[in-house]
Amino acid sequence: MTETLIEVRDLAVEFVSGDRAQRVVEGVSFDIRKGETLALVGESGSGKSVTAHSILRLLPYPLARHPSGSIRYDGEDLLGADEKRMRRIRGNRIAMVFQEPMTSLNPLHTIGQQINEILLIHKGLRGKAATARSLELLELVGIPDPRKRIRAYPHELSGGQRQRVMIAMALANEPELLIADEPTTALDVTVQLKILELLKDLQARMGMALLLISHDLNLVRRIAHRVCVMQRGRVVEQASCEQLFHSPQHPYTQELLAAEPSGGPVETESSSTLLRVEDLRVWFPIKKGLLRRTVDHVKAVDGVSFSLPKGQTLGIVGESGSGKSTLGLAILRLLASRGEIHFRDKALQNLSQRAVRPLRKEMQVVFQDPYGSLSPRMSVGQIVGEGLRIHSVGTAAEQAQAIVDALVEVGLDPESQHRYPHEFSGGQRQRIAIARALVLKPELILLDEPTSALDRTVQRQVVELLRSLQAKYNLTYLFISHDLAVVKALSHQMMVVKQGKVVEQGQAESIFAAPQHPYTQQLLESAFMTPATAQPEEGQAHGFSNR
Repeated sequence: MTETLIEVRDLAVEFVSGDRAQRVVEGVSFDIRKGETLALVGESGSGKSVTAHSILRLLPYPLARHPSGSIRYDGEDLLGADEKRMRRIRGNRIAMVFQEPMTSLNPLHTIGQQINEILLIHKGLRGKAATARSLELLELVGIPDPRKRIRAYPHELSGGQRQRVMIAMALANEPELLIADEPTTALDVTVQLKILELLKDLQARMGMALLLISHDLNLVRRIAHRVCVMQRGRVVEQASCEQLFHSPQHPYTQELLAAEPSGGPVETESSSTLLRVEDLRVWFPIKKGLLRRTVDHVKAVDGVSFSLPKGQTLGIVGESGSGKSTLGLAILRLLASRGEIHFRDKALQNLSQRAVRPLRKEMQVVFQDPYGSLSPRMSVGQIVGEGLRIHSVGTAAEQAQAIVDALVEVGLDPESQHRYPHEFSGGQRQRIAIARALVLKPELILLDEPTSALDRTVQRQVVELLRSLQAKYNLTYLFISHDLAVVKALSHQMMVVKQGKVVEQGQAESIFAAPQHPYTQQLLESAFMTPATAQPEEGQAHGFSNR
């Protein structure tokens, strides 16, 4: 019989606020066997992350508590263990990859310093030995040019590269259990597959168990042995991966499996050009020597040109670090660039920031990470209404009504304006971010990976919301994403970017039907390839000894 590593029995979690206690997890039970992958799936707010964080006691105690249940690791109840014991387990025997790497990495320390700290605390490695191990880990997770990147700070890496660094840090001590909370959220489809293969390879070599929290059912189907489906804090179905995907029993599981974004972009009539970009370049200088002379450039965006009619969506796709987000920020004049940018036939390139400021109301942005882009110190009403106050739009009463209207428009209760971002799920936070952009009634919205952190059911809701808003207000979108299923559902035009250059662009429908460039073909094959139904055999998954 396969040895059990983690036993969760009748787990309950409450969050306490004053005299009120909100039950967010109720009666959850499951086992994680040595060397296997168990996936927790469900929509935002279903209790997946809270359940996983309970294993390492990472909840905000004493505001969080466990009215019932137990979590046993090799027979030891972790809920009753003291903090000293938990510190020896965390990061050593059980490690975790968090969902939002930008908020998990220390912005003041280099990547090398952060990995070295883990190696020092848990393995006593320092100096050259620690650096050598850090380089090995960065190479293992596919970081390009690790000797250069080890000296970089988190803000100098792309979202996908930051997530890979988080995986490297979690694997530093060869844990028995890796808890991966949306580990491929920030990665494009080709890198997702590489990370997936990496995790499977590490399991085979180390006998490591994996608790995977994910909204990506294709990913779950490729790697998991068993799946627990959670809804509103409860496990509603638990089965082997093959059984669950072939014959889901619970209606909610069936809904999840049918939640792939579908349909196409909203129908639009031929319209005037809203945005025109010609030969746009963003080059970052590489300086060396005592005099810091420029010896070369990182060509993040190199000669991009396109024309976008009003009311249409341009989908911009490419792997992490390809220059997608840099391109979007340059178009909005949030990054210095060269080339021509015309918005409503107005040349933006040579305007000062003061001259551009009145146009900001017409050009809004929704960022990838809603938790990081929403101020935790401001209420939802203050966040949504901030742009109205900055641009002096309307009276106080008119601003209050505009906030209510924007929240209703994105499907949120107007009373939620009195709450704070941490009180909402990821999907709800992204709706708040969309409301903040929408309240100013812009013509152009830059959407930078707006659905990447959301599960499929919420992704579908956000896609439908964006389509309905576009049809209602004739909005123009720049849609940056690595999720090609979402791009296909929203985009009229498509641009494929690799290493700062456009390798293919044109009508989205034509590119999806007959991609011309080998890189585009690779992206589409990775995104839409039917996952293998055969799961690893139990003996293969569990037959490796730990260390």
